[in-house]
Amino acid sequence: MILVLAAVLIAQAYSGYQLHHLSQKQQVLKKDYAEMNNINLGLFSISQWQDKIQTIIVRQTRNLQLTPAQKKALQKEIEGVIIALIDKAENLVTKPKKKSLRGKIAKFAVKNFIDVDTLKKKVPGIAHTIIGKIDNPKAKRQLSAMALEKLDELDEIESIDSTLTVNAKKVHKTYQQYGVTNSAAFNQKIKGELKSINRATYNYCAAMLVGIVLFLVAWGIFRKQKGLYATLFILSLVMAFILLAVGLTAAMIEVDARIGAIDFTLLGQDITFRDQVLFFQSKSILDVVTILISGSAIDSILVGVLILIFSILFPVMKLSSTGIHLLGRKKLAENKFIKYFAFQSGKWSMADVIVIAILMAYIGLNGLLEAQLARLNIPVQSLTIISTHNTALQPGYLIFIAFVLFGLVLSTILKSISPHNSDSTSNEKH
Repeated sequence: MILVLAAVLIAQAYSGYQLHHLSQKQQVLKKDYAEMNNINLGLFSISQWQDKIQTIIVRQTRNLQLTPAQKKALQKEIEGVIIALIDKAENLVTKPKKKSLRGKIAKFAVKNFIDVDTLKKKVPGIAHTIIGKIDNPKAKRQLSAMALEKLDELDEIESIDSTLTVNAKKVHKTYQQYGVTNSAAFNQKIKGELKSINRATYNYCAAMLVGIVLFLVAWGIFRKQKGLYATLFILSLVMAFILLAVGLTAAMIEVDARIGAIDFTLLGQDITFRDQVLFFQSKSILDVVTILISGSAIDSILVGVLILIFSILFPVMKLSSTGIHLLGRKKLAENKFIKYFAFQSGKWSMADVIVIAILMAYIGLNGLLEAQLARLNIPVQSLTIISTHNTALQPGYLIFIAFVLFGLVLSTILKSISPHNSDSTSNEKH
């Protein structure tokens, strides 16, 4: 029995370590994914818009096709502009502000050598020639080059803005870290790794839960053999400590709100942004305690200390005290401090409350995000926004629940197998 349960414990410790390691790795990957797909680096990024507008310019200018109606309208506009220029030039020459000799000579030359009416008759032909020059591939390429040149001037603005410069360096560094060169390759690689990690994490979680069941089965089989009580209980305490360590350090809940897709049309070009992350956080109980205690506000520090005491230190002291009470000498076992933590500290331990609080927080956040993000879903002809969220409880939460339930079972077992059972019972009643 000892060999079998020891093997189960080794497997449990290994599964717990792997689950913790994979949980940390998953947090890093999802954090990097959220940062690289944050809305500030996507929909609100100048560089992203610059690339998309560049595509629009190239397509609109090089594929520009004027219909007969558009050419006719453009012909009239150009004719009007040319005639206005001729009239303006004639007016400037023939009506000088000062009656100088030079002005009189210019007026005489225009009236005798330039036939303005004949020139105006040629305006339709000039306009037609201009349209012909505009509507040819070479002119379209020149127009595209001019527009792109103006767009490239945004690079100077971007170099001035330190925030955009920092973002560009951060994106480049992250891409180098993962060995990719663009956003599509980065997202594909992260999603592949997360899928593999998620599957492995739940496998290790299931293995730990099976280990708990095996221990409970062992207690059921050897419940009448008093000589094995101490050994079984010590092994069970080791199991409980492993569960507690994994439950405290592994991620318990993820809050993930994002715009799944936003599609709209700009100048005839479809523009699409996908997976625009609005908010992402993934924390374990230990992470929450660390953040609260390291804060500057007194109230957050106080809450962090209370969680540390009642949800971490108390369970550790309770498990330790139960082992000392069962195995220690009578004088040590009857110590008020040991007996208090072994039998009476349960009402002060907040581990079960934390479990319920996290569950209620998950339910509340789930409903809140669903309600708020639903308002972003705008299916209209020119704009489509599809919002989503991936808020979910993590395997760390399941392990912490398992620890709480297993701890309750151990407390019940201790009351029935304790050599000081009668004294403990009477003290509890008092």
